[in-house]
Amino acid sequence: MNSVFLSNEILLFLFLQTTIYTLLLISFIYSITILRNWDFTKSTILQYKLEKRTYLVILIISFTLLVKILLFFYFIFSIDKLSHFIEGAMCAAGIFSLEYGEITLFLKLINLFFIGVWFVLNSLDLKQKDYKYTKVKLVLFIFIFFSLTFEYILDLVFLVNIPINKAVECCSIIFETSSISSKIPFGLDNSSLVILFYIIFVLIAILNIQKKAIFLFLFNILFLYISYFAVTYFFSTYIYELPTHQCPFCMLQSEYYFIGYFIWTSLFLGFFISLCLAIFYKNKGLDMNIFYKLSLIFTTLFVFLVSFFVLKYYLVNGVFL
Repeated sequence: MNSVFLSNEILLFLFLQTTIYTLLLISFIYSITILRNWDFTKSTILQYKLEKRTYLVILIISFTLLVKILLFFYFIFSIDKLSHFIEGAMCAAGIFSLEYGEITLFLKLINLFFIGVWFVLNSLDLKQKDYKYTKVKLVLFIFIFFSLTFEYILDLVFLVNIPINKAVECCSIIFETSSISSKIPFGLDNSSLVILFYIIFVLIAILNIQKKAIFLFLFNILFLYISYFAVTYFFSTYIYELPTHQCPFCMLQSEYYFIGYFIWTSLFLGFFISLCLAIFYKNKGLDMNIFYKLSLIFTTLFVFLVSFFVLKYYLVNGVFL
């Protein structure tokens, strides 16, 4: 047996993952049955039974998908815990750099966005008296189920292939930059990267105020991309208070009070809400003003959190790194 399966965190994660997947499989089977026979225009006994069954299925789906969101954070926590007994790994970065690691993490993030959209669609459907979006959300759930199936398989393959007796690269090597080569996009240096970071944030704030949903989403895609590099190669050094320590994962550890979870969650929530605005901006069943406010709040919170460490370091030391 691979030694990673002796980790209590990994065992608990796999148990929860398997339990949740079993419930999702049951929901998937019932969803197929409902979609095949659903016709709200008919007043038949079958349609009545399907409507009652739908309540139960949607309840199970809602519960399991909510747990999937929470399980994502536990997965990151569990992988980070593995770094303590895998040679060379300082944090989760070294483990995710292994085969299947990055694609597993990326797929989990994509699935979180799909799950979030499903919850918004479900909330919209619950306000309707004619089950207007029931078939749509069940079709979306079926798509999510297949994606989660692929994720479940990737989890197993990824965990099985984590080497215990072989050294992995540490984050200082993975995210290393030098005067000769740089991993920052568009040929930017740190100063240009940070200036671009704040310019895009200001544009996003303006687009929020002007309620331009499509442009807001497009700029949030760019902001998400730039923010990853800005946090990794600039802001993280102020969190660690070490100019040579550049890593997006170490900030998730207890030594830094788990601040990374708040930083990345606020960034992804700001992006997700902009995604919802782009999808549902023509829908009158949702209060778009709340979405615009939440998008601005979470994006501003993210910018505040990363900027705080820079200001704190300067106020304490009188210089920048």
